[in-house]
Order: sequence, then C-alpha cells, then structure tokens
Amino acid sequence: MNTAGHSEAKAHRGLELTPFRGLRYDPDRVGSLAAVTSPPYDVVVRPDGLHHLQSADPYNIVRLILPEADTPEARNAQAADTLNRWREQGVLTPDPEPGLYVYEQRADDGLLQRGLIGTLRVSDPEEQVVLPHEDVMPHIVADRAALMLATSANLEPLLLTYRGDGPASAAVTADLVERTAAGPPLFATTTEDGFRHRLWSVTDPAELAAVRKELTGHQALIADGHHRWATYRRLRAEHPSPGPWDHGLVLLVDTARYPLRVRAIHRLLHGLPVGDALAALDGLFRVRRLGLSLPAALEALAEAAGAGNAFLLAGDGAFHLVDRPSPELLSRTVPADRPEAWRTLDATVLHATLLDHVWRIPEDSPEHIAYIHDTAATVEKAERDGGTAVLMHPVREEVVRDLAQQGVTMPRKSTSFGPKPASGLVLRALDL
Repeated sequence: MNTAGHSEAKAHRGLELTPFRGLRYDPDRVGSLAAVTSPPYDVVVRPDGLHHLQSADPYNIVRLILPEADTPEARNAQAADTLNRWREQGVLTPDPEPGLYVYEQRADDGLLQRGLIGTLRVSDPEEQVVLPHEDVMPHIVADRAALMLATSANLEPLLLTYRGDGPASAAVTADLVERTAAGPPLFATTTEDGFRHRLWSVTDPAELAAVRKELTGHQALIADGHHRWATYRRLRAEHPSPGPWDHGLVLLVDTARYPLRVRAIHRLLHGLPVGDALAALDGLFRVRRLGLSLPAALEALAEAAGAGNAFLLAGDGAFHLVDRPSPELLSRTVPADRPEAWRTLDATVLHATLLDHVWRIPEDSPEHIAYIHDTAATVEKAERDGGTAVLMHPVREEVVRDLAQQGVTMPRKSTSFGPKPASGLVLRALDL
C-alpha cells in the first residue's frame, strides 16, 4: 500500500471539506423526490419499514442502502447492479461540476437546520479532528465497508457538528450558508415525517476556497454515523493514497447557529419478559409501577433522571420506573478508570451494571438486544414479542462533547442527534 499520501495528510490539521460532483435523482424519472428518500439505514425501525419504503417508489434509496437477498455477498452485488442500472437509465445523474451543497431541514414546530454537504478528508484518531463519542460494532463496520466497496459509492452522509463561535471563526461559512439559502434551491420536497428539505449547490471557486480555509481551524463531533466514519477509516487504510477513499461524504452543521436535538436510543431485550427483568432488580434498584400514558411516563423518567440514574421498563402493558441504584452495586460493576461524567451516564450503568451483571445480556448480539430510536415502536415491539423495552433519557450535548474531547467514548448507541439528513437527496459515486 502506498502510504505517502497518508503521511502527507497527517501534516494538516483541522477539517478539510472538499467539493464533489453529487449524484442526484432526476425528478422527471421518479414519482417524487420525497418518495425516493429514506431515513439513514440504521433508523428504519417500523415493523413494515423496508416494505413501506420499497413500495413508496421503485427507485427508493433503501434498495441501495438496505438491499435484500439471501447472503451478504448477494445483497451487495444487488446494490451495485441496481446503482449501475439507475445511472445507465438516467434515474441518477451527476451534477455537471463539483460543489458543496447547502442542505436545509425545516419542521412545523419551528426547528430549522442548515449545513454543508461535502467530502471530508478522513483523518487519523490521533489528529483529534473528528471526535467520536461512541464505540462501534465491528460486524456492522465490516458490513458497511463491503457495501461501499461493492457500490464504489458513499450512499448517505454522516452527520458532523462543529462550533462556529470560537476564536478561529470568521463566520465565512455561516454567511455563505445563509446567502445561499436565500436563493432558489435545486429542489424542495417534503417527506412523510413532515420535514421540508431544500438543497443548493455552491460552485464558485473563491467561495469554496474561503470555506476550506476557515474550517481548517475547527474540529467536529460525530453526531450520527459512527459506523460510517469507522468504515471510511477502514477503507482509507486498505487503499492506496492519494485516492477517492481518502475522503467520505458528510453533512457538517454549525451547532452554534443550529443546535441539534439530542434524543435517546432505546433498547429492546429479546427473550427477557418484563416480570423476569423486574425480579432481578429486587434489592438493587427502586422500582415503581406507573399507571400513566407514555408521554406522562417519559416526564416521570426525566424528573427521576435529574436526580440520578433512571430507566423506564415496558412491555407488559405498564411502565415501570427504575431508579436509585445501590451504591455498592455501582462501585462493584462500573469501571473506576474513567471520568465521573462517564461513570454516571445512564448508558454506562445500563451496560456495565444491568446488562453485564444483572440481566447477563450480551450488548453486541442482535439475537438478544435491539437498538431502536422510536420510543413508541420500542414499546410496541416489546409488547408484541414478550420482551422488555428499556427506555432511556437523553444526554446533554455538552456532556457528549466534553467526553469526546477527553478521548472518552460513551457506550454504543448512547445518543441520537437530529434531525438526521434524509438519505437519497445527494450521493457520492467515487468514479466521478
């Protein structure tokens, strides 16, 4: 492997966001742009999720990001064939020149998010340019890497955040985003979740150079897409440099101007009935049965989480608030070699204490545990399957960032930042 390019890259610091020729749906060839989009691959959780998206339009992006076949090899080959066929048919067409893309998401509740989509230089961990805050599961990284290799494409951007209010910022990027968003977009569409999406391209060389110069003074936090970032790093290490695998597709959001929402990711424990889960907690946690609706139960969870570790168990038609863990139990089960902010995280106590020591459930086994973003869907699945839903309270963004800057990763699937970019609005083919 040629590593000269990698060594050269290490000499640079900060974010290096570069333009690319986006691959986009031709609106004249599909039913609607909304009908070909999908949530990110790991958020398709509704019971009929794949079928629902596939039936929305024959060209829905889910056929690329979550192909269906009997074996992984067949799935990846199918995705590659599908992508090639759609390009040959003109369903997906490349933009004429490289650019960065200003992407906007807006919701009826007042939420507005804008950011830049581009290709980011894949940096090494020791550079501390892109900060992860969660561990990854190797088998998912291997799966995503095989799909990217087969398609030779970045099919959906990961979500990165940075703070544009520091001393290194001259507001060049922020001004460009706002000016661009005041003009006519390449397209505008509304997805079924009610979000309105708009996209613009920025191709002026002087503006692109100014953005690139400003961003080199910043570092970014991975908000969503840890497995995709780990996949980028793996593929970069496996291929000669310089080359197309030196960069990966990202959406970069300045949270000083557009704060993201942080939600929890819940757990569904297969094969563990709620009664058994509660019985194992006797004498270790306080357990209270709540005769409340889901929204009211979540409010009770938020109040309890303000005073210490707390969880909400469901799956038997009721909600059970679990809090006040035994201090002796925590001291015996939570590793003491990490910062206190990490040791007191709900996700840390859930994984180190409840999953490892009380319930004896392996956290990386899909047969035993599922990670689900949607609260109601987690409860419904638990009630239908006879398992236990563990509902979590979200972590504050500043806690996540502080731990990441210390080089401390949180337990996997600890947070869900959003809104997440819709998949299918702009792709990156490595041969362009």
